[in-house]
Amino acid sequence: MAKKMHETPMLDQLESGPWPSFVTSLKRLADDNNMMVDLLGQLETSYETKKGYWKGGTVGVLGYGGGIIPRFTELKNDAGTPLYPDAAEFHTLRVQPPAGMHYDTQTIRKMCDIWEQYGSGLIAFHGQSGDIMFQGCTTENVQPAFDELNEMGFDLGGAGPAVRTGMSCVGSARCEHSCADEQRIHRMLVNAFLDDMHRPALPYKFKFKVSGCGNDCMNSIQRADMAIIGTWRDDMKVDQGEFKNYVEAKGHKWLVDNVISRCPTQALSINDDDTLEVKNQDCVRCMHCINVLTKALSPGDDKGVSVLIGGKRTLKIGDLMGTVVIPFMKLDSDEQYEKLEEIAGDIIDFFAENALEHERTGEMIERIGLVNFLEGIGLDLDPNMIQRPRENPYIRMDGWDEEAAKWFERKAAQAS
Repeated sequence: MAKKMHETPMLDQLESGPWPSFVTSLKRLADDNNMMVDLLGQLETSYETKKGYWKGGTVGVLGYGGGIIPRFTELKNDAGTPLYPDAAEFHTLRVQPPAGMHYDTQTIRKMCDIWEQYGSGLIAFHGQSGDIMFQGCTTENVQPAFDELNEMGFDLGGAGPAVRTGMSCVGSARCEHSCADEQRIHRMLVNAFLDDMHRPALPYKFKFKVSGCGNDCMNSIQRADMAIIGTWRDDMKVDQGEFKNYVEAKGHKWLVDNVISRCPTQALSINDDDTLEVKNQDCVRCMHCINVLTKALSPGDDKGVSVLIGGKRTLKIGDLMGTVVIPFMKLDSDEQYEKLEEIAGDIIDFFAENALEHERTGEMIERIGLVNFLEGIGLDLDPNMIQRPRENPYIRMDGWDEEAAKWFERKAAQAS
């Protein structure tokens, strides 16, 4: 029997603005769902008291140590009975999406049917870690819901101090800017470290994110402990005929204001004959000019990836951007993909052994120093990691000539 809706004057105000409101969606789900009716009641109480009333616990499925986010209500009367009993348990199942987040409608409809049967009907595509968030489930329904999702071919993602669900952009499947096979990298890393995802045993969480170019649609530089970003190392390709079409259609002033002057290294200029000159040695692959002049400009042909380590949001020492540890790496063969997987494994192992509890990779590097980290994972210093060595606080300059000589020796050996 459907419950009567609780009075929710504060939530009602969130429906009064010009934009779509999540409250409207929750109320629609609550039409024939008592769990959502009581969820709205608890949420209204939180708005009134400015306090959250969910606590954790231990909820899981057979064979897994993570992937379920337990939520039990703390709103109870003097006798210990929940004030909103139908939402007393509101657990979340984190489920891994396909690489690149490709679905067909039949798959999504089946997911919705499963969650309407076993859960609240509330699904988020996708959470901060990339998971499909099936929100609102009782303890007894967690296992059967997972069993049916697993039967579809989907698996739980990461939660707690573990490797988290990876994320990758749509990339080479649909984007002309892609410089790497994002889906293959993503799938490879997930498969390689699935045990570390399902059975949390790290000091804290570890995230992979894969973007196919410098646009970094996955925001991996600021959000991933290990970011893999597609790039190129030869000259950017220029179609001068198409550039002249832009000059004719937009005019010099528009191009200067919106493209030339916005290059962060001033690597672009327009010649007297209305052709574009590019100082490729100064280009930092920011993608702005390519984004604006898509028909005239495109990435070079010598493509690969850069690897950055240590990005994260605020925790102990504030936000950190990822630090480049591999400026360029080709991924043209199975052996090169295996090398990337090996590097990822070395980083996770070093993190597991050397990080403090509740410390992210970037914070560990800040504490022990980048040089010690690179030595620990077996990576050599590369001059391309930094632009101005003498201005960089974590690279010692004594012995730099010797290090540079080693680098040139490695390059010569690779070429031969």
